[in-house]
Amino acid sequence: MKEQQQNEVFNDWLQKHKGILFKVVRAYGVNLEDQEDLFQEIAVQVWRSVPKFRNDCAVSTWMYRIALNNAIKWSSKERKHQEGREDIAKAHILTEQSEFKDERLGWLYEQIARLDNVDRSLCLLMLDGFSYKEMAKIVGISESYVGVRINRIKKHLTQQSEKVT
Repeated sequence: MKEQQQNEVFNDWLQKHKGILFKVVRAYGVNLEDQEDLFQEIAVQVWRSVPKFRNDCAVSTWMYRIALNNAIKWSSKERKHQEGREDIAKAHILTEQSEFKDERLGWLYEQIARLDNVDRSLCLLMLDGFSYKEMAKIVGISESYVGVRINRIKKHLTQQSEKVT
């Protein structure tokens, strides 16, 4: 694939599926600077992956896989840098609450940010309507284990919401 063609495909994918990248970046980036760094890393990986795409899944699934894998690696690397500092879970606020017109959405993003990497990934995929089978393929766990994890996430979020009300 020629570089010009690769750039065209990349720009098309980015335009159509940038929401996927923004969701992942907001869920894994601690602050705006981290989110920008993570977005750049993911974008570079998406660009590099264009020639490897074989059309055996939807582009959105492919981009989620790239974004989540990079975000998890990035998050692990960042956690090592954060050792000895304030707990990331406490410091992590995806965006200012005032950015959300609905406070419930801000609360949900805060709760997602507190989940471990796999649960965070599953939660984002679930919110985007992916099937358990698709989630299993993207995250690399069995379909039945996706169901177990999703049920635990739902139970946890329900318990957290009851504390607020």
